[in-house]
Amino acid sequence: MSRRGKRLRLGSLPGRSLLSRAKRPGTAPGTLEPPPERRVEEVAIQVMDFGAETLDEKTVEGVEELLPYRDSDSVTWIHVVGLHDVELLRGLGEAFGLHPLALEDVLHTVQRPKLDVYEDHLFLVLKRLEVREEELQSDQVSLFLTRGCVLTFHETKGDDFDAVRERIRKGNRIRSSGADYLAYALVDALVDAFFPILERFGERIEALEDELIEEPTEETLERIHGIRRDLLTLRRSVWPQREVLTAFERQEPPLVRESTRVYLRDCYDHAVQILDLTETYRDLATGMLDVYLSRVSNRMNEVMKVLTVMASLFIPLTFIAGVYGMNFQHMPELGLEWGYPAVWGLMIAVAAGLLWFFKRKGWL
Repeated sequence: MSRRGKRLRLGSLPGRSLLSRAKRPGTAPGTLEPPPERRVEEVAIQVMDFGAETLDEKTVEGVEELLPYRDSDSVTWIHVVGLHDVELLRGLGEAFGLHPLALEDVLHTVQRPKLDVYEDHLFLVLKRLEVREEELQSDQVSLFLTRGCVLTFHETKGDDFDAVRERIRKGNRIRSSGADYLAYALVDALVDAFFPILERFGERIEALEDELIEEPTEETLERIHGIRRDLLTLRRSVWPQREVLTAFERQEPPLVRESTRVYLRDCYDHAVQILDLTETYRDLATGMLDVYLSRVSNRMNEVMKVLTVMASLFIPLTFIAGVYGMNFQHMPELGLEWGYPAVWGLMIAVAAGLLWFFKRKGWL
């Protein structure tokens, strides 16, 4: 299959995904249904429970092993990979008092980034992007913030939280802060993960600009459209995420303390910077499309100019040849000994005169 066919096929996937993951009509609110696609074979639950001087990190098998962390004085981070085990998700909701509507949104992984505020916890839906096989793919990350616990849910094994785990293991500021600071660190990791993707977009745009200057082809146009489509996906992820950070920063204590809001404002600034870069790259991609169309138009004009010059040269020559090719009996030039070279000389003079005229006008 050609590159064009591949892109068209991949470009149609999001629409089918939205339809296949939508809730069935008439289903009661808060009904938990597993995603139609199992992204991992087994559900994994990773736990990090820490304080200023303590750290407990392990993998658990079920909800029962998490109950001791529910009312502890330390900060607990529970990270769940895999969303197809509905009973596990329902058990986590009952154990930690998570709202059924929020749990439903965890399973519907096409949610728009948002923040829902409940009586004793916050629920955030965020997006992470990853480049897979030169295609930009989007995944949903769900985050719950309670008074002493953070729960995150992800559909695949790959995530951007490894740096946060290392910070917890090394025992820096995050170990002496509360659950709200941990939630900020996780959100900040997701936001900062957009910067490497933007760097790749910058490299692709620079390569395309060089290609546009040298010799653009139809594949160049296809890649320009691909970049514009990916940048639109990026913008759709970053724009609502910025609004989520604004709402998160404005939450009242005790879930979000004043000391954490300063860092959330910095995270918001990063989101604004990412959005500005995205808009800049979109403008550059649009400009490259205009440059490509101009190059194609100029190339067509050059071809048409050459053809027009050739036609202009041969029109009078064809007229002369047509006059002396009529074979009338009484044509005095036909009987002259120098008639044939004279006609040739006339045609050469006409052609040379036209070339001189075109050159003087600047058309050549």
